[in-house]
Amino acid sequence: MAKLEKGSKKLLNAWAFYDWANSVYTLTIASSIFPIFYSALFISEIKQIDAFGFEFKSTALITFVTAFTFLVVSFMSPLLSGIADYVGNKKSFMKFFCYVGGIGCIGLYWFSLDHIYISLLFYFMGLIGYWGSLVFYNSYLPDIAFPEQQDRISARGFSFGYVGSVILLIINLIMVMSQDTGDAKMQMMRWSFVMVGVWWILFSQYTFYVLPKGVLNGEKVTKNVILNGFRELRQVWHQLKENLRLKRYLAAFFVFSMAVQTIMLVAVYFGEEEIAWADDSEKTMGLIVSILLIQIVAILGAILTSRASEKFGNIKTLIAVNIIWMSLCFAAYFVVTPFHFYLTAGFVGLVMGGIQALARSTYSKFLPETEDTTSFFSFYDVAEKIGIVIGMVIFATIDQVTGSMRNAIVFLFVFFLIGIVLLFRVPKKNS
Repeated sequence: MAKLEKGSKKLLNAWAFYDWANSVYTLTIASSIFPIFYSALFISEIKQIDAFGFEFKSTALITFVTAFTFLVVSFMSPLLSGIADYVGNKKSFMKFFCYVGGIGCIGLYWFSLDHIYISLLFYFMGLIGYWGSLVFYNSYLPDIAFPEQQDRISARGFSFGYVGSVILLIINLIMVMSQDTGDAKMQMMRWSFVMVGVWWILFSQYTFYVLPKGVLNGEKVTKNVILNGFRELRQVWHQLKENLRLKRYLAAFFVFSMAVQTIMLVAVYFGEEEIAWADDSEKTMGLIVSILLIQIVAILGAILTSRASEKFGNIKTLIAVNIIWMSLCFAAYFVVTPFHFYLTAGFVGLVMGGIQALARSTYSKFLPETEDTTSFFSFYDVAEKIGIVIGMVIFATIDQVTGSMRNAIVFLFVFFLIGIVLLFRVPKKNS
């Protein structure tokens, strides 16, 4: 199709629509049905599994695989993004990771403890496909939207994602709850993984059709191009050091994102372990309801935060959102009943959608004039992924040593406090 002008409504909506396509992964696979499915594979008396020559606690194994995947993405994405900008085919890379992730989700249909290695490979493919494609997706933002459009279109993308993922999750839940026996419910969960993969691949086609290929320069992938990918990263690093505003913002983002992403990854486990549910049935339904609540409220949160940033500015709004996050960490220590958990989940959703959308668009606004946007966003992505690994390790260590996830949640209070201090140090204009 003909190339659309930067800032055009069709181009912006097509970009945002990829959130509709890929967000079903984070809700169904990362946050709700797959964790429940994975736990159900282990009988209540046995929570250990042999893999890679060691005996793992069931939750520890999946956590290690998750952390390892984030490490792979953090080291891989800078190289690939540098190549993508050099060759001018970032859409091809985005497609590749989308299809790897979609196929990985479909492969989870055959997930079993008897074939743990191939099962974990499919899990790895879904996770790396999601985060790998996100690097290139995010890097399109400054290419397709003007600075004054970026807050709203970033929020629109997250809103599309929340709506789409909730729709599919509700369909999957109806499928699961329509069955009477445990085996039948597990089978419906397996089909939900297939639906996630198909949904992701199918709906992404509109985005791929409309988005430009990239900044074409006629280069091919060769050994020299790979080396140039590293050279580009070094050049970007030097530019970051000279850009005080962007450098200080990245430091703040690294710290508060570490806490945000950790909370999002462990929220279901916190609810399962620390809340006084009446029985297992109430626990399962309660966790699912809380996840849906977070997603629905996050739509409102993304919109409200976008409006607040237009009135008060990005940094001031991020500081306010981080203060709310900090308060939630403190309040979580005292959450015991299901009602309190639902209430906390509502506030988490409100600030979760807001901080993700605004963090992305703020970084985009602070970028210098450059066509090398993918490499810059790879730094953003690496900061987020390494932060996730560090946050998960710290959280798990505190949980292991103290025997309570409550203590670990409260400790994340410190990261939000440091993030707020660092945000205050971000200059209004680059010096």
